[in-house]
Amino acid sequence: MDNDFAAAVRHGLSKPRKELPSRFLYDDLGTALFEAITHLPEYGLTRADEGLLCGLATELPSSFRLVVELGSGTGSKTRPVLKALSRGGEVRYSPVDVSAAALAKCRRELGEIAEITPLRDSYLAGLEQARRTRRRSEPILVLFLGSTIGNFDPACRQDFLRGVRAQLEPGDALLIGFDLVKPVEQLLAAYDDPTGVTAAFNRNLLGRVNRELGGTFRLEHFAHEARYDAREQRIEMHLRSQARETVHAAGMEFAFERGETIWTESSYKFQLEQTLRLATECGFRPECHWVDEEWPFAECYWSAE
Repeated sequence: MDNDFAAAVRHGLSKPRKELPSRFLYDDLGTALFEAITHLPEYGLTRADEGLLCGLATELPSSFRLVVELGSGTGSKTRPVLKALSRGGEVRYSPVDVSAAALAKCRRELGEIAEITPLRDSYLAGLEQARRTRRRSEPILVLFLGSTIGNFDPACRQDFLRGVRAQLEPGDALLIGFDLVKPVEQLLAAYDDPTGVTAAFNRNLLGRVNRELGGTFRLEHFAHEARYDAREQRIEMHLRSQARETVHAAGMEFAFERGETIWTESSYKFQLEQTLRLATECGFRPECHWVDEEWPFAECYWSAE
């Protein structure tokens, strides 16, 4: 993980347009900050996600005994799904995440509902581990909740979903969340809250570079910035340099001009019809979906054909 992080920092900060992969936002501190973001009044996505899950949980097929969640965090949103499925018998739950602290909390808080096997790994590698525990003729339900799919650019999104599909068998299914297009003002407020929690979450990526890779970033010299690209249907998060300076990290030296940015995250938004096309393009059959109208968000249930 450390070598991967160092390589990504060296590569991303050497580009003409500097960038760092969003997956590195989620160390233990970043995960805790993101948990705080989900409680902010401006960030309606998590409330929409949780509300839909509470309503749809009892509509899921009761035959699923193995549940694998990619990017589980603490697994708090998954509780209603596990409770509903446990009424039909023992449920085994494999949360996959890179945060050891989140996985430990997940095990503590959900252990009374299901047999928990935490997997600290990347999405597809974790899914590979979990599916090896499949019992004969046992269908798997894969969860990819929240708006995480929106962090993938279109090409990577398809590659990832095809990678998930390649590990599934007929009878398996994917329950996946999509944040839908909504007014720009509503989106920008969600990614640049007045309390400053999202700014701290974003800057923590540079703090992580300092802590783990000997970086010399002065966090107060980088301002959080959120912007919306209407053509691409995505929110972008950047860190804008407030001074001309040189920074050392991961054994290299990087020069910053005043006003230059580091692109740290993209969060794509979707029209509902786009999700249907994406399912079929990646080898799934879209079975049904549930939509929150107050904060436009969709949970989509796709079966593996």
